[in-house]
Amino acid sequence: MIIGDVRVIRADIPVARPHAMSFTTLEAVNFVFVRLETRDGLVGWGEAACLGGPTWSEESAESVAATLERYVAPWLRGRDATGIEALRIEMARRVQGNPFARAAVEMALWDLAGRALGVPVHRLLGGRVRDRVPLSWSLAVASPDAEVAEARARVALGHRIFKLKTAAHPVARDVERVRRIREAVGPDVALRVDANQGWDRPTALRAIRALEPYGLDFVEQPVARWDLEGLAHIGRSVAVPIMADESCFTPQDALAIARAGGVSILALKLTKSAGILGALAVARVAEAAGLGCYVGCMIETSLGTAAYLQVALAAAPVTWGCELFGPLLLRGDVVRQPVRYADGAILALDGPGLGVEVDETFVKEWTRRA
Repeated sequence: MIIGDVRVIRADIPVARPHAMSFTTLEAVNFVFVRLETRDGLVGWGEAACLGGPTWSEESAESVAATLERYVAPWLRGRDATGIEALRIEMARRVQGNPFARAAVEMALWDLAGRALGVPVHRLLGGRVRDRVPLSWSLAVASPDAEVAEARARVALGHRIFKLKTAAHPVARDVERVRRIREAVGPDVALRVDANQGWDRPTALRAIRALEPYGLDFVEQPVARWDLEGLAHIGRSVAVPIMADESCFTPQDALAIARAGGVSILALKLTKSAGILGALAVARVAEAAGLGCYVGCMIETSLGTAAYLQVALAAAPVTWGCELFGPLLLRGDVVRQPVRYADGAILALDGPGLGVEVDETFVKEWTRRA
């Protein structure tokens, strides 16, 4: 299992409709794919998805590719791919920060490991504790009427959880959006909102209290990522559970959030936690602190979605479902058979490695030319 070749590929895939968030509106998702090949010819793949440049975090597809090509790929060639933990630790020493870049490599290492053993990655993580994960669909549509129509169409397809992107507009407009969606989908469909750090403390309190009558499951990241005291204060001041996302990259972040109190749920994302092992470490802290977990996304292809899904299947604290809807929103994919959905859930993958087969002709179709 000696790594012989490392390829880093930048690509862009349009979304089916603009995705409006508090910090940007996406027309396309930017990707970096990592292809590892052993000297024996075994191939593993990883992926980092970025939202329109260094917007959600400091990393962009350009920075991820540059970091991997210059500082990781030369060192990785000739290494034993089976030593995932040792490689993860050394990679973190060589590349400070840059969790998206490191995550793409770690995903590919896990894919190699599962393929070499002929088992799905979740088997290597202790086995799956669930065979499907309830799926949340994100409503981030500029037109209120189109948003209602999209919600109704998704309910007809079996979706029972929706998350509205908020904080791009005044509070009154967001409250009206939630009211209309609640009326459209009825009382039995779960609703959540995500401010993506878009409110300050007073606005967050005002918004959440105004939204309480509409039966929200949780409010995600209402204030800036650094404001753990604010998260705790808001969580203690409102009836709706609070989820930390951008505030929680590492297990150290998770521990600080748990100690501060007020937060009920931690969002897991492989790329923000530098890979599968980092995301599982966050989940273990959550479990020890009595917090629930939710698996978010950066709008991945079926490749990245499959990696996230391995954690969603194997991590016991993932009791709030997931939003692994990327393949449903993107206009293209990079695998032969996409991940599967049914009855408002994403279904387990039990094939070897990450469980999907990358088609390099599809990768080439979306590869950035300049």
